[in-house]
Amino acid sequence: MFDKLTGVEDRFVAIEKKLSDPEIVKDQAVYQRYAREHAELSSIVSAYRSLLQTRDAISESQELLEDGDPEIKALAAEELEKLTAERERLEQELRTLLLPKDPNDSKNVILEIRAGTGGEEAALFAADLFRMYSRYAEARNWKVETMAHHGTGVGGLKEIIAMIHGKGAYSVFKYESGTHRVQRVPTTETQGRIHTSAVTVAVLPEAEEVDIQVEPKDLKIDVYRSTGPGGQSVNTTDSAVRITHLPTGLVVTCQDEKSQLKNKNKAMRVLRARLLDQMIEEQTEKRSQARKIQVGSGDRSGRIRTYNFPQGRVTDHRIGLTLYKLDSVLQGEIEEIIQELATHYQAQALQNAEPGSRRG
Repeated sequence: MFDKLTGVEDRFVAIEKKLSDPEIVKDQAVYQRYAREHAELSSIVSAYRSLLQTRDAISESQELLEDGDPEIKALAAEELEKLTAERERLEQELRTLLLPKDPNDSKNVILEIRAGTGGEEAALFAADLFRMYSRYAEARNWKVETMAHHGTGVGGLKEIIAMIHGKGAYSVFKYESGTHRVQRVPTTETQGRIHTSAVTVAVLPEAEEVDIQVEPKDLKIDVYRSTGPGGQSVNTTDSAVRITHLPTGLVVTCQDEKSQLKNKNKAMRVLRARLLDQMIEEQTEKRSQARKIQVGSGDRSGRIRTYNFPQGRVTDHRIGLTLYKLDSVLQGEIEEIIQELATHYQAQALQNAEPGSRRG
């Protein structure tokens, strides 16, 4: 399969020439398009060239095995073992690089967190999860923008919708969709009994207008007075916005901003993201009716992770990963979990891409 990469290398060389063409440099739109393609092909071509060099070195070492000098033969055998391992590593790297890319991986993320079963305790844990994700995003210098939220009187969150601005945010957060279960003793529990509550997380790629076309005639837009715990403009102006997408029945509300226009713009961004997510789900269902492969697409019906406070334990049920560092995880140190999930689903995708593998 790697022999076909000569065409990719030829394309890479051709693009390099174009990037030094003064006429193309003048046209920034065309230049940027070629620059993006160059960046995408660079790692593939680099690994491919290294593989070719390694193959040549292996051939040379195999020839030296026929040498009459025992010392040369021993050195050749030792070198051949190292080169063979390097060839296998490069071939694995190329298989990974050649996997189909998720077109949404580079997008910003709309994160929706909702309290499920468990009442106030679930709402408090929803707030914990939002802090966890916010701290992780901020550690990567990504911006967290609240789109809408519905709090409780004791610091919990019945619901919060936020945008995470950062290149590649979706590629990182897409594995977080699902039901997150918490086991702990609530502060209101007098007998020390452990309660189990649940919070649902949905991760949607931000949808641009070019991704989803929304016709004005398909929208019903209502404005009303904001409600909430005080503050200017609350209950004094019709700044809150509710948008209903008539063909699908999707409803989005936003009242966090004092400006009706800002609330409308935020609501439209959430609506477009939900419509894109719905479209992706429908396409996935059509492609895999016989055997559904879940690769971070967000099966929200299943429990994906448990946070057990008495044991200080976090368990991701999809990959059987258990970490006994709950406190640091809730402080936003979730990179280990994210990396393990990415590796698992990448390996699964590779397995299903192997020639002769059973397809659903």
